[in-house]
Amino acid sequence: MRTSPWPAAGGRSLSIPTLAGIGTAFPPGRSQGELWDGFFREHFENRSIAERVFRNSGVDHRHGAVDPLVEDVRGWGTQKRMERFMTEGLPLGVEAIEACLADAGVDRADVGLLSVVTCTGYGTPGVDILLARELGLSDRTQRLHVGHMGCYAAVPGLAAVSDATAARGKVAIMLCLELTSLHLQEPTRDVEQIVAHALFSDAAVATAVVPDAPGGFEVVDVVARTDVEHAQKMRWDVTDHGFRMALSPRVPKVLEKHVAGVVEELLAPQNLTPADVAGWAVHPGGPRIIDVVCEQLDLAEEDLEETASVLRENGNCSSGTVLLVLDRIRARRDLPDGAPVVMMAFGPGLTLYAALLRVRSS
Repeated sequence: MRTSPWPAAGGRSLSIPTLAGIGTAFPPGRSQGELWDGFFREHFENRSIAERVFRNSGVDHRHGAVDPLVEDVRGWGTQKRMERFMTEGLPLGVEAIEACLADAGVDRADVGLLSVVTCTGYGTPGVDILLARELGLSDRTQRLHVGHMGCYAAVPGLAAVSDATAARGKVAIMLCLELTSLHLQEPTRDVEQIVAHALFSDAAVATAVVPDAPGGFEVVDVVARTDVEHAQKMRWDVTDHGFRMALSPRVPKVLEKHVAGVVEELLAPQNLTPADVAGWAVHPGGPRIIDVVCEQLDLAEEDLEETASVLRENGNCSSGTVLLVLDRIRARRDLPDGAPVVMMAFGPGLTLYAALLRVRSS
């Protein structure tokens, strides 16, 4: 039996927080070609640079709670977009959580903590309260909202719910609910906006963290790095017409400076190197970011195949994307008991978060 890496408290060993299940839900989808030909070609005035960005985005297919070929939200105010987030997000969240509970073999009556992670919609009472009601969770269920952290938010969210599982034995559900399609902006010649509109997509992804579960991924450690000198290179600004992404083409160069150091900080205390890692769940922020991670960690292209395939088939779904990659890794790879897996994601700040997981086979 492995010894828990989590410290003792009050004279007893703490529970081992284990990611024991994942559930997903998606709104309807369209191909990248359909979206370009049917809407974004005219939106971006048929500019050749915009078409190149769309064609070279690494995205073949995306999902959207709002389909721009059917409904134009460009002129909507932020209030109307937030109201729509509640309407569209609730059923997607319920579907993802129910699938997650079934996958983990967890009864909803045992859920002690519900966390909702999002940067695309808000309201009070929030979607977390509405989800608890719809799912019939206990009125004693604790709640945690992780808001506006962006694409890396699943990792600090996982750290927070894992701490609750380790220290207090809570069965925790974390839902990443992102509806980026609600934030379509007015036409612009800004290349950063073109890139954002070519990459982002919608999804609801839930995961269950269970104390001492016999199977899944043990959450071993989490590290972070924030380069505040470059904070303005990636932003998610709240405006009167929804949220607006600022995404500098310099982001991969900044990440290039930090990827190797963060991974070393994560792995070295466990006497591990990148060569020991059995799976890399890396947030697919775009094709260049995938290349940077491979280059800095000396990884082969196939090491990040799950990352590239999620980008290709689902687009960048903000916080939930790294969990989609992890879900694909566990489905496609034969991971032995004790094998280390790394989750890594990037976002505004400019911030890089990474988590070390360890396979627990039932």
